[in-house]
Amino acid sequence: MNTAAYSTPAVAPSEPPAEPMCRQLADLVSTRVTTQGIHKTSIPGLELFRIDAPSGCVSSVYEPSLCVIAQGRKTVQLGDREIVYGALSYMVSSVDLPVNGRVIDASAEHPYLAVKISIDPAEVADLVLQLDDAEVAREQTDCPYSACGLCVAQVDLGILDAMTRLVQLLDSPTDARVLAPLIQREIIYRALVGEMGPRMREFVSADSHSHRISRVIAVLKTRFAEPLRVRELAENVNMSESALYHSFKQVTCMSPVQFQKKLRLHEARRLMLSEGLEAATASYRVGYESPSHFSREYSRMFGAPPRADVVKLRGEARLHLPA
Repeated sequence: MNTAAYSTPAVAPSEPPAEPMCRQLADLVSTRVTTQGIHKTSIPGLELFRIDAPSGCVSSVYEPSLCVIAQGRKTVQLGDREIVYGALSYMVSSVDLPVNGRVIDASAEHPYLAVKISIDPAEVADLVLQLDDAEVAREQTDCPYSACGLCVAQVDLGILDAMTRLVQLLDSPTDARVLAPLIQREIIYRALVGEMGPRMREFVSADSHSHRISRVIAVLKTRFAEPLRVRELAENVNMSESALYHSFKQVTCMSPVQFQKKLRLHEARRLMLSEGLEAATASYRVGYESPSHFSREYSRMFGAPPRADVVKLRGEARLHLPA
């Protein structure tokens, strides 16, 4: 299979202030997280990332979010597409997407550092309603994956400044309770009126195919253990089966069956890791009828049989390594 790759565009020399602002954000993250991994913060929806060396491939499910890399570089595999992004760029995930990620540029002296905020699609829709069409109208950029639910753009000074102020609020819990939601909304607003705006609007525009696929994804997320009925899904969003399949592939870079399988395997992994279930029990819980079939697909996705993978993950957690 040929894998298409999209790398972050070169930073325009006309915006030199972005580099010192990005270094400032990196310093803020570095001083607040000194161990590797994903760190939840006291501000709801805000997470900080630190990785001190290039990592192996890690499977996860991206929820709707906006992530700014302050230092280092990462590659994300979504279906048959690979997206590479690094400092001075940001990524928006408009829907829930199962991906494989790998940090490719990090060291003890210059760790990979990133900041992520969760995005509520309802808040995006509310902001779109408040904005005049002329204010948010932008030409589609040359990114070849404009219909994709995961895309990268060059970060602008407004987003960098707002993200920096948000991280600084971690030092002022009283201020954070009032100001953090406002700054998070500001970040979403700045993305909407910037390069990423047309893509984000697609997923909250009721008549768009992207919005219909987001509704299908919401159903699959809650009913992934049930048999897949594409005709029923298509009828629920007023699409033909062929149109749903085509649009679903555009947004997620995979078929509905592949998407459901990834959700099932991620949930089974969570059940074994967090609730201590045996592999066979977890496989039945997520909709598999054959434990051996489950084990084969699990090994293909995560690189090891269920039991060995869970033991490895628990060991990494004890060593504060990313899982």
